[in-house]
Amino acid sequence: MSWNERAQPIVAIATASGRGAVGIVRVSGKGLGSLIQALLGRGLPPRQAVYGPFKDAHGEALDHGLALYFPGPHSYTGEDVLELQGHGGPVVMQLLLARCLEAAAETDPETGHARLSGLRLAEPGEFTQRAFLNDKIDLAQAEAIADLIDASTEAAARSASRSLGGVFSKEIEDLRERMINLRMLVEATLDFPEEEIDFLEKADARGKLERIAAQLDKVLVQARQGALLREGLQVVLAGQPNAGKSSLLNALAGAELAIVTPIAGTTRDKVSETIQIEGVPLHVIDTAGLRADHEATDEVERIGMARSWEAIEGADAVLFLHDLTRLVDPIYAQADGEIERRLPRHVPVIHVYNKVDAPDAVAMPTPADPEARALTLSAKTGEGLHELRQTLLQLAGWQATQEGVFIARQRHVQSLRQAREHVHAAQNHAALADGALDLMAEELRLAHNALGTITGAFTPDDLLGEIFTRFCIGK
Repeated sequence: MSWNERAQPIVAIATASGRGAVGIVRVSGKGLGSLIQALLGRGLPPRQAVYGPFKDAHGEALDHGLALYFPGPHSYTGEDVLELQGHGGPVVMQLLLARCLEAAAETDPETGHARLSGLRLAEPGEFTQRAFLNDKIDLAQAEAIADLIDASTEAAARSASRSLGGVFSKEIEDLRERMINLRMLVEATLDFPEEEIDFLEKADARGKLERIAAQLDKVLVQARQGALLREGLQVVLAGQPNAGKSSLLNALAGAELAIVTPIAGTTRDKVSETIQIEGVPLHVIDTAGLRADHEATDEVERIGMARSWEAIEGADAVLFLHDLTRLVDPIYAQADGEIERRLPRHVPVIHVYNKVDAPDAVAMPTPADPEARALTLSAKTGEGLHELRQTLLQLAGWQATQEGVFIARQRHVQSLRQAREHVHAAQNHAALADGALDLMAEELRLAHNALGTITGAFTPDDLLGEIFTRFCIGK
């Protein structure tokens, strides 16, 4: 989007599509007074809700509702903002939206010009993008708005609210301030070497650097937790037909989501459900039963198995189910071994031995790998489910005792990792006999810039476009 387009006034329906008690049409731009006069037949006092009719071109009421006017810069976008809060029917909202565009193009009898030249429909996320560009919020806060809307658990919503309130941004800005101070000392020493100042000792550069590194590590841990709350964990249930995958999905979800029968191969395609454990979203996928390729009974089953392996390849964790009532069968045990050998090495696996409650269940075998994760449970009775949930949280790296977690995204985690790598390199240069101050200064500059991408201090336009186009229209 060009800078000229960014300067144009915009309008959109700010509430979700469909019918509702209240619907909102929002306008943002400069000089909305003439448009307000055309729509309401009167001016509006700042920041006061005024009830009255919303008028068409002939002065007839399209709807009755509340109008609010927020003069810039004291508004959400930093520009003048008008909100029309009417009845939430889709037809009414479309009529009000069309009327705003029509009234903007009308000639103002006092000026002889259009009431609001260039008014156009807003792009997705454009109201929030203008708030960012006008320094009302930083980029991390802008992203937190979308994350608050999309939150799938209460913990995620509370964490997004903390980020929106500036908790995450404050941590980043504090780190950047510390780096600026350290960079100033380094640059001063490079610029005035004749002063013969023992920089590393008298300025406590190493101590400052160590404290920055420690704070970075702390924020990185918090950001990982926040990213987990936002994105959750992709967990795939895998195993042979009739091992109890669908029963386990139902047990974890607490609802009958998947069809469960004694007939092997009942699940022919993926069944997905998002659940939460201590506020952490888990996207659980029940897949079709796996067999050796030559054992597939028909084309539908082969397609289902192919999709199962595709889901396994993209998982964050795999729950590999084994049937304790069939482990004594050498053919079944051999098939389990073939499946295990085919599991991708980059995906963590939890071996789940199901049907521990069955009379003919055998004992769980000792894993060949002493570090393998393995447990027994009964998807039917719920025995062992708590241990499984805790194992999944441990695998995800969730720290239940941590307070004040803020929402974060993978790009934030990546930027923090980059900053930490540059700080680590700066520490290595500082440890050298001559200090290698020029290299240290460059690493600190790179670390400072990496942190700046989080809040938007250093952000290319293409990244902004990618972020804001994921928002809903009207936000």
